[in-house]
Amino acid sequence: MKEIIKRIDSAKHIVVVAHINPDADSLGSASAMYTHLLRLHKKVSFFCASKNINPKLSFIPWFEKIRNSFPSSADLAITLDCASLSRLGIEIDCDLINIDHHKSNSQFAMYNLVDSLCISTSQVLCNFFQIHGISINKKMATSLYAGLLDDSDGFMSDDVNGMVFATSNMLIESGADYKLCNKYIMKYQSLASLKLKATMLTNMSLFNDAKIALFLVSTEDMKKTGAIAEDCESALEEALYLPTVELSILLKENKNGTLKGSLRSCGDFDALSIASKFNGGGHKSRSGFTMNSEYTLQSASQEILKLVNKEI
Repeated sequence: MKEIIKRIDSAKHIVVVAHINPDADSLGSASAMYTHLLRLHKKVSFFCASKNINPKLSFIPWFEKIRNSFPSSADLAITLDCASLSRLGIEIDCDLINIDHHKSNSQFAMYNLVDSLCISTSQVLCNFFQIHGISINKKMATSLYAGLLDDSDGFMSDDVNGMVFATSNMLIESGADYKLCNKYIMKYQSLASLKLKATMLTNMSLFNDAKIALFLVSTEDMKKTGAIAEDCESALEEALYLPTVELSILLKENKNGTLKGSLRSCGDFDALSIASKFNGGGHKSRSGFTMNSEYTLQSASQEILKLVNKEI
């Protein structure tokens, strides 16, 4: 941690980096770091390679400052919630600081602060700020609370513990607008997302005595509803509320012909063990992967179900 502080102090132009298709944890952590660097009177930029970011995250402070072009003058980049270089969506030549919580993190940077015992990168960053006596203002608290809320699934994840609630309480006391976070992260829905959810739930398949829920989403489904990739997650996660379901699987066609896989699990089932078979990553209860274009939705689902049957 001391080396990270020294490198930040010596940097002339710092870029905070959220991963491609960012969630509230990556964007919120990046926003909090951006605020801190501004207070240090550093030249700082906010970068995300994705051109279209989920509008439900627009409440996060400094959202309007996000750019998808990486500044050539940067001498330091701080990646937030990125488990691997591929999640950056761009090749970066300057020095890197990697702050993350994924167990699968590849420790790709010059300086790595990775704590897989934390439920979110925002919790890792909270600990970092507190250890170094860095005060957390209202903007930072709101940003960090958003990440904590999102990655804990509204504090319903099996990984939630007393430390998570202690962090949440500290952020609220520091001025986090928790009502705003709850409104956008837990309640926000576009018309397109509702249409896609209806399509996904209608076409949902159940296997292994209804222990497994499977969703197959085609490019045509996305086109008809006008939804974005992140809109798939609502139905994927709600399937776990069914009394028998232990694993929820999503396979979605990408425009480039590849397939995006997402897994959500509860109880003892390890979703990461399946994702890792396809060079994916994440956590025991939330993981993802990409399959190349030789797979169709049908062939990919058969392959994954075979692997799952071996695990059950």
